[in-house]
Amino acid sequence: MRSRATALRLAWKGKGDMEDRFYYRELECYIEPEKEPSRKNWENAYFDLSLLPTETMKEEFRRYIRYRGSQVALNTIRHDNIYFRQFCQALKMRRSLPESLLDWKEEKWIQLLKAWMMQNDIPLTREKKNVYGKVQVVEARLPGYIRKACRFLQPEDKRPEREKDIWELEKLDIPIEQNPIYKTDTLNFTGILQEKLREEVKLAVYQHLKYEKLGTVKRELTSLRQFSRYLKEKQIWIGSCAEIDRDLLEGYLIFKATNGSSGRGNSDDILKLRSVLETVGKLCGYPHLEKLFLNTDIPPELEPEFRAYSDSELKRLNAHITKLDEQITRCMVIHQMLGTRISDTLTLQRDCLFQLNGVDMIRIRQVKTRTFEKPVSAELAALIRKAMEYTQERFGETVYIFVDERDTRRPLQYTTIKHKVLSLIQREDLRDDEGKHFRFGTHMFRRSYGVKLTELHLDDWTIAKLLGHKGVNAVTHYRKMSNQILADETRRAREAQTRILLANLEGWGEDYEQIRQDG
Repeated sequence: MRSRATALRLAWKGKGDMEDRFYYRELECYIEPEKEPSRKNWENAYFDLSLLPTETMKEEFRRYIRYRGSQVALNTIRHDNIYFRQFCQALKMRRSLPESLLDWKEEKWIQLLKAWMMQNDIPLTREKKNVYGKVQVVEARLPGYIRKACRFLQPEDKRPEREKDIWELEKLDIPIEQNPIYKTDTLNFTGILQEKLREEVKLAVYQHLKYEKLGTVKRELTSLRQFSRYLKEKQIWIGSCAEIDRDLLEGYLIFKATNGSSGRGNSDDILKLRSVLETVGKLCGYPHLEKLFLNTDIPPELEPEFRAYSDSELKRLNAHITKLDEQITRCMVIHQMLGTRISDTLTLQRDCLFQLNGVDMIRIRQVKTRTFEKPVSAELAALIRKAMEYTQERFGETVYIFVDERDTRRPLQYTTIKHKVLSLIQREDLRDDEGKHFRFGTHMFRRSYGVKLTELHLDDWTIAKLLGHKGVNAVTHYRKMSNQILADETRRAREAQTRILLANLEGWGEDYEQIRQDG
């Protein structure tokens, strides 16, 4: 028989094993049935924390797993468990390990993990196909999982927000003006590699946030990151923006003009770089930065191709849009019928419909400019009301008709609808009249709407009013497109008639030879 001491020891060991099991059913993503209808299949699945070498690591992963369970779906948690077990296997390579994940820098853990992956013939990279169908080589998911764990466990940074390298916008002491269809929570300065330059840029960005839209400030940061990478790649060592002179700038301008990027993109990059450096000059007392740029430094913008969907393209695309989620389908159809910008469609509010003298009207609060009103058909009004009912039934009282399911206070996010439509295009192999895959041309629908208005022979002011423009200047583009479409269709019809005529002239003798030659 077992001794009492042996029995107690075995009982304690069993208790410890049970405590080291973190069951899926303890996670938020498992508890919410509407998110995970198949959760019962994984009722007894768990993370085995006993595989970790220290009690501190067990507690750290317990916290991280619980957090992940509040952010991702149950299927993602299942994949996380695979990466967790692989990480535990990798830890066995070292005899001595620290007590905590925080005792080593992130890259040291990744080095250990990659060494184990190479020993076990596990690829360090993977191919990722983006929504445009292009394949990119990115880091394998296993190192990415551990990177996220290490970053989650970092202690809270108690410094004032403006001293950090990643700003949480809600913690700044100024109101931020941003487009509600783009969710931006942070501004990241880590891509500016020169420390002193980074601190000076922070001063300028904080100032710009007071009077510029967030989208503009984000593009300014992008231009500074590009400039910073150029300095590092060319081994140009500067300690401050004060050291940027005309010779350095001209070298960068030549690089931008010859690296193969588009003229329109280059123009915007240089303008944004100038804006930030001039503000740095004012704030930091570097007056030469305010006179550094010449007007001729800004490359001319390439005139963008102004095209719209043809009728055949619209028919082909819409035939497949109906395969999307019903509310996404409504959103895309309403977007086309209204002829609005995508930001205006996604931010339609539930009080947007009203009647005036028995006519259905819609109030459109344009994000970029102003609010305007216009009549809509009874069919379109009914479709909008159906979208309202859908949101009411699922999410209750909301401000917007189309809402972000994760945060119903926000409108449906642009990236959400973009990924759904682009995934559909790739999955169904949808191509335009030129044989190329459709892109996410939400503004093309607006152009097609404008062209149709010109074909109805409406006057410029009426077209401008229906599109929400303040003036009639933009209508010129729609009329040009309408004329070009007419010319293209006329040319194709004439070519077809010519082919028929020439075919009929065969065998009519030499008297008609000149006509054949002219044709």
